[in-house]
Order: sequence, then structure tokens, then C-alpha cells
Amino acid sequence: MSKFAAQVIGTRRLDLLPLDVEHAEEMAVVLSDPALHTFIGGTPDTPQALRSRYRRMTAGSPDPAVIWLNWVIRLRDESCLTGTVQATVSPSGHGLLAEIAWVVGTPWQRRGIATEAARGLVDWLSRQPVHTVIAHIHPEHRASAAVAKVAGLAPTDEWHDGEIRWHWSIRR
Repeated sequence: MSKFAAQVIGTRRLDLLPLDVEHAEEMAVVLSDPALHTFIGGTPDTPQALRSRYRRMTAGSPDPAVIWLNWVIRLRDESCLTGTVQATVSPSGHGLLAEIAWVVGTPWQRRGIATEAARGLVDWLSRQPVHTVIAHIHPEHRASAAVAKVAGLAPTDEWHDGEIRWHWSIRR
């Protein structure tokens, strides 16, 4: 499988910065609202737990066929981190498949940050050797469904762990 790595992705207002363990302190605050876990489960991580998780994530997937790509979202005008986007790239029957996800901290929601970040990520993935982009979204999470739609994904009739699979095939 061709290897590629997260790179800085710039959009109109945002910089998607490759994840670093040093982001953990600021991101623990960004992701501290328990409401962010309504649809994904779990609870907010402490800075120490997030640092440990980021250490594992930046070390890469233990499966050599899988690439973990993770970014923090930096809002340029405010010089602060606001959330994350990620893509897990793996082989499929039709080439490389990227499963994407995003989360934006509560204080920065409803400002189009998730939409802009997801679009930036999907645009970047379309220039990589990726053929399909998917996301799994809880059926009641209308905000994430709207983000996926603007990023070019469409809902399918497939379900995975109680979530709807969204899909986009990159045409080359």
C-alpha cells in the first residue's frame, strides 16, 4: 500500500495541523464538554489521558495495511485549537478507503468550522491515492449529517453500530 502522511492543510480560515502529543493540554480543554459525547459515547479525557492517547495515535496503526491520519483544527484568526479531524485509510476491494470523522469543541460550534475542516480534509484526500471516503453518523446527529453532505458524502442504507454509513467515491 502506498504510504502517505498527514500534512498541514490550509482552508480559508483554518489550518489543519498534523496531530502532536503537545496538543493534548489545549485539546483537553477544547474537548472538555460532556455534551460532545452524546452521540459517540465516553467522557472527556484528562490532559494526561489525552496525551497518552495522542502518543498511541502518532505512533501509527499497529496494522501495516492501515494508515492513521490525525489533525487538530486551528482557527487562524483566534490562534486557538478548536477540534480535530481524522482519516483512517485502509485497503478495500476498490482501492484505498478513508473513514473520516470530526469533532469541534462546543464554544466553536455553529460557525462552519467542522464543515470547512471536513471539506478541506476530503479535498486533500481526493489528491491522495484514496478512492472512497466514508463516515459513520448517528441518525439523530443532524449537525454531523449536514457536515458530511457539504463535504460531498451521501447517506447510504447501510448501518454500522447504530450509525448510518455515508459515502463518496472519488472519480478520477
